[in-house]
Amino acid sequence: MNWLSNISPPGLKSVFGKREAPENLWVKCPKSGELIYRPDLEASYWVTPSGAHLRVGPLVRFRSLFDDGKWEPIQLPDVPRDPLKFKDDKPYTVRLKAAKTKIADRNKADPSGGLISQDDCMAASFGRIGGKPAVVLVQDFAFMGGSLGMAAGEAFIKAAETAVARKAALIVCTASGGARMQEGTLSLMQMPRTTLAIQDVRDAGLPYIVVLTDPTSGGVSASYAMLGDVHMAEPEAMIAFSGPRVIEQTIRQKLPEGFQRSEFLKDKGVVDMVVDRREMAGVMGRLLSHLMPSKSGSDGTFKPVAPPSVDGVSDYDDED
Repeated sequence: MNWLSNISPPGLKSVFGKREAPENLWVKCPKSGELIYRPDLEASYWVTPSGAHLRVGPLVRFRSLFDDGKWEPIQLPDVPRDPLKFKDDKPYTVRLKAAKTKIADRNKADPSGGLISQDDCMAASFGRIGGKPAVVLVQDFAFMGGSLGMAAGEAFIKAAETAVARKAALIVCTASGGARMQEGTLSLMQMPRTTLAIQDVRDAGLPYIVVLTDPTSGGVSASYAMLGDVHMAEPEAMIAFSGPRVIEQTIRQKLPEGFQRSEFLKDKGVVDMVVDRREMAGVMGRLLSHLMPSKSGSDGTFKPVAPPSVDGVSDYDDED
């Protein structure tokens, strides 16, 4: 104890005590390197002044898309955990528990409310976008890389069923590194299952829109991420099956600049439009107003454009 402590009046320490600054008050932009005040970043839906779109979870997606930031959570089905009793350096159940704790802590720390229960990489909600009913399913890359497993497959099917039941558009925001290896073939089975769910949405005359975010790859890009009636993408998102490094090592050639990024894929016709996250709700609302017209003067349903027929026979023909 120093001499200043001896002469300090009672209560002085409490007045001039150590003040703790909040953690992560400043966030570094990966594109420009500048430090950005976190509240400003939250207000812009985690898009930096330089235009970098940082990875976000379901809460940010729901707030940025739904009218007035209001939505109704959709309860997703439970699935068996660790059906293969998988273990590498850690048991699969341990990895799941750690991922769930990480996501729960992140959601609780969100200051804007609207907390959601999230047991895996998917979260779904129902609301309105531009006044049109919509079910939004969000894939969270923070949960084991957004890997596609049984839980994600069941969540997709539940979202599709809800869209059909409520006559709503189905919108999926993808973010994934691919299939979940801890579930083996059970993970790969979700690719055809989600494809059939999309067909149910189409059969009901409802639009299916995909928002491709960074990154979307593997089995997700090989299934429901590329089956949308409209494909939107955030700027500079990586969209691929295999990553560029794997391709370069295979073909032993340098890939073009911006290869597998949103803008490159738009130029090649894979992506319909590249949209800033801050403008996504407005663009989505206008899109839904065309795809889901009011019933006056129409039947109020969306009819997807039939693909070119072969020898006069189309896959969309009802006749056998």
